[in-house]
Amino acid sequence: MSSSTKVLDPAFQGVGQRVGTEIWRIENFQPVALPKSEYGKFYMGDSYIILQTTQGKGGNYYYDLHFWLGKDTSQDEAGTAAIKAVELDAALGGRAVQHREVQGHESDKFLSYFKPCIIPLEGGVASGFKTPEEEKFETRLYICRGKRVVRLRQVPFARSSLNHDDVFILDSQNKIYQFNGANSNIQERAKALEVIQFLKEKYHEGKCDVAIVDDGKLDTESDSGEFWVLFGGFAPIGKKVISDDDLIPETIPAQLYSIIDGEAKAVDGELSKSLLENNKCYLLDCGAEVFVWVGRVTQVDERKAACQTAEEFVASQNRPKSTRITRVIQGYETHSFKSNFDSWPSASATAGTEEGRGKVAALLKQQGIGVKGMAKSSTPVNEEIPPLLEGGGKLEVWRIDGNAKTPLPKEDIGKFYSGDCYIVLYTYHSGERKEDYFLCCWFGKNSIKEDQTMATRLANTMFNSLKGRPVQGCLYEGKESPQFIALFQPMVVLKGGLSSRYKSSISDKEISDETYMAESIALIRISGTSVHNNKAVQVDAVPASLNSTECFVLQSGSIIFVWQGTQSSFEQQQLASKVADFLRPGVALKHAREGTESSAFWSALGGKQSYTSKKVTKDVIRDPHLFTLSFKNGSICFHVEEVYNFSQDDLLTEDILILDTHAEVFLWVGHSVDPKEKQNVFEIGQEYINMAASLEGLSPHVPLYKVTEGNEPCFFTTYFSWDHAKAMVHGNSFQKKVSILFGIGHAVEEKSNGSSSKGGPRQRAEALAALNSAFSSSSEKSNVAQDRLNGLSQGGPRQRAEALAALNSAFSSSGAKTANSPRSSGKGQGSQRAAAVAALSSVLTAEKKSPDVSPVSGGSPVTQTSFTEAKSESASSETEEAAEAKETVEHVSDSPKLEIVEDRDNSQGSRRIFSYDELKSKNVSGIDLKRRETYLSEEEFNSIFGMEKEAFYKLPRWKQDMLKKKFELF
Repeated sequence: MSSSTKVLDPAFQGVGQRVGTEIWRIENFQPVALPKSEYGKFYMGDSYIILQTTQGKGGNYYYDLHFWLGKDTSQDEAGTAAIKAVELDAALGGRAVQHREVQGHESDKFLSYFKPCIIPLEGGVASGFKTPEEEKFETRLYICRGKRVVRLRQVPFARSSLNHDDVFILDSQNKIYQFNGANSNIQERAKALEVIQFLKEKYHEGKCDVAIVDDGKLDTESDSGEFWVLFGGFAPIGKKVISDDDLIPETIPAQLYSIIDGEAKAVDGELSKSLLENNKCYLLDCGAEVFVWVGRVTQVDERKAACQTAEEFVASQNRPKSTRITRVIQGYETHSFKSNFDSWPSASATAGTEEGRGKVAALLKQQGIGVKGMAKSSTPVNEEIPPLLEGGGKLEVWRIDGNAKTPLPKEDIGKFYSGDCYIVLYTYHSGERKEDYFLCCWFGKNSIKEDQTMATRLANTMFNSLKGRPVQGCLYEGKESPQFIALFQPMVVLKGGLSSRYKSSISDKEISDETYMAESIALIRISGTSVHNNKAVQVDAVPASLNSTECFVLQSGSIIFVWQGTQSSFEQQQLASKVADFLRPGVALKHAREGTESSAFWSALGGKQSYTSKKVTKDVIRDPHLFTLSFKNGSICFHVEEVYNFSQDDLLTEDILILDTHAEVFLWVGHSVDPKEKQNVFEIGQEYINMAASLEGLSPHVPLYKVTEGNEPCFFTTYFSWDHAKAMVHGNSFQKKVSILFGIGHAVEEKSNGSSSKGGPRQRAEALAALNSAFSSSSEKSNVAQDRLNGLSQGGPRQRAEALAALNSAFSSSGAKTANSPRSSGKGQGSQRAAAVAALSSVLTAEKKSPDVSPVSGGSPVTQTSFTEAKSESASSETEEAAEAKETVEHVSDSPKLEIVEDRDNSQGSRRIFSYDELKSKNVSGIDLKRRETYLSEEEFNSIFGMEKEAFYKLPRWKQDMLKKKFELF
């Protein structure tokens, strides 16, 4: 038996070789692998080890290693989990980021693996605890917190547990209630709906009813009455009581400690990366989080001791339970760790990482640790063509001159000067949507600051005139995005400038020397191989500018040479001829292949001299990251927080988020963001770029885009598994989630930032009555609806609430899909639906006459089938007011159905199965060639992609496409 086998626990053999989650529970002080059917279940009496494996764009594996400690777990089991986590890390090459997770205070990253939530269960396998058994259903009350990941905690089933500030879920046998405290957060209300859907499917087989109760609702005949009966009747609830679980550790100025012989000794001086030596371990105390930094050549025993020292340090400081402990290895530091330093030099980040990986592997093998999970070597990845804007649109370009913009004639579009600034507007059609807009400012590297400011100001005016719909960008010379370059055929950047401010800033001699049109000698370098990167740039007209891997255009008086390097591509050669014709239309070209140049060619460059043949290095490929921003008193707080395992659902309409792909930075702005914050979006983005440049090596001139909700372009949505139906739902986060999850055509009146909206608790209660009616599956609602409709007078919020309730009840009983109601025949219900539409019409008419009445419904799109049926069957009984209601209904019914639709079909029940070789060769007919991977068997899919189909389709679209290209299935 090898030494590595003796050291490595058998439970860890072969781990970390595929993307996804692996979980072990500590049983009798040994790790035991959990079956996947048990993932997400965590017993309070146990300790667990969780390994999350991800694969970066370069093909390397990355690891996050968590050990979860239940609140009732024994100290010995907790210690075993920590020690075994270090051993597992060693088997993975010693570079995993380790996290200690305490029940109730788990990190956002950990919770993101188990969306929408985890529910800790009573019991455990450790001695002193009963074995978990299937229990009889028990009514439970939970408090639900979190905007993107949920921390669900069970609290005593008593009225005293409720308060006005939180969202609660009451899970009873026949119905699940969501109680929204009057001051609760809208986004937490939305996440609670996801948890309710999870509970409904997991514990009620999808068959129970759902009700939403608003704090302050006193209606005893509605679901709120049922809710309060379960608590023994309605009575006022108290203020929120702060418990130990609510304590948030105070963030303090970071203090660095060196770990020597198991003790943490303070390190004096300002925080600097240079203080960290690669043969030592350090502790960085930030108050709310404590980091253990491990040098890459430290011994395994030192790493174990360092983690133990951190545990003792937190205990000695009397820190709350929620204090996080995170261990990072040199070369794999997290953003949150690096953000505590003023800067994080990364000049040789790639080389250092590769060197560190090799040294770690060699050192661990010397210590008898078998390295099973080393990342695959970074193999060259075929260049991907990013999503580009639809062709055939209208392209307009203006150059900034003084305080105005001058339109470029058609023949000059694509010609940019380094001393100038430009505004580019591209108008195009995307799918079935109306006109879309791509609006950008381009700043030459020698442009004047005043011109840049004017370009930004004029572009903002254009943005506002187009009602905020364009994707607005800020681009710098040399860092143009693929979407921008692809608009021009070709794009040429020339020296000099034509703007008055630029000309006044330089001498007459410099103008004649720099401006291309005035030069008799000019050398243009051709770079790129495809439509998205085929740029031409003017360089110094000297032999040293040449490169054997590229092509060049040389103008010498009236003669144009096209020089082709021996290592240049055919595409570059074609582009060189195209650039020459663009700059000097109709002039005969002289082709000069490297090694066959004429004396006239070398004479124009000042004589033959040596030049390079090295390829230009490409930027490092990095994975995208999504960040949230927080604001305090109107100012920007740049303690950004990362959103892990992000998805489209994390784009909350009340927020501004930053998507950093390293090649581009997007600022996504939700509809409900404060108008003052919207005005400062580009300033926010630039502040982020400045920070990321010092910590992450981001280019200070990276393309920066502002993307508004509902106008997301293809090159933004590619980083998500995008559902356009979700993007079309309107309202705040809670209203949108109601529509998406339950398909209900209602928007519920909400309070923003904890403040009450007009009308008081009574009006809010009536607003929710319509929603509760829609959730109900009882067919007897039809009679109640008819009674409500009879004798309605125009006007008033109560009438409006009742009319909407009647309308939805009618639809619910006539075949519309609701959260819980089965489809019925709907026979004999035409008159009821007609009356419902008429009632809605009368309320709308009254509201038109009384504009000060606060509306109950926010106008969210509804299920198309419901309104279409109601519209057609009520035609015979419409009044003038009903016609107005019909017009509203028709407008809403044009929206697509609000259903959750998978963007794939990965089931094999109705699909034929083909072999990988058949699908790769495309020698099959009658299949969707764009989704050939779906025709693989489960076994062959797992073998090729290294993961199950379910895990594959949870990846962002760009990762799916990258893997499909890699295996020739794209």
